[in-house]
Amino acid sequence: MVMGLCLLVYSLGQRALHQALAQAKQTINNQLGKPTSSRTMRWIFQCFMSIHLVTIAGVKQITNLTDERQWILQFLAATCCKYYLLT
Repeated sequence: MVMGLCLLVYSLGQRALHQALAQAKQTINNQLGKPTSSRTMRWIFQCFMSIHLVTIAGVKQITNLTDERQWILQFLAATCCKYYLLT
């Protein structure tokens, strides 16, 4: 049952991403640098694996948040941007 719920959440997230890309008429580059509008959530998750939250002297900072990752974040839910301290 838990696995079914996980697959549902994964599918809904992927569908929302594809719809946001289609609505904006935009694409995301794949591993080869070619534009595509049908990236999987697995690839998106892997893309964000090297981002870290660092706290120095009580100030939170996000490291490794590149322009490409910020571009992808605009197509995800607003809570994702908040998670990466962008709002």
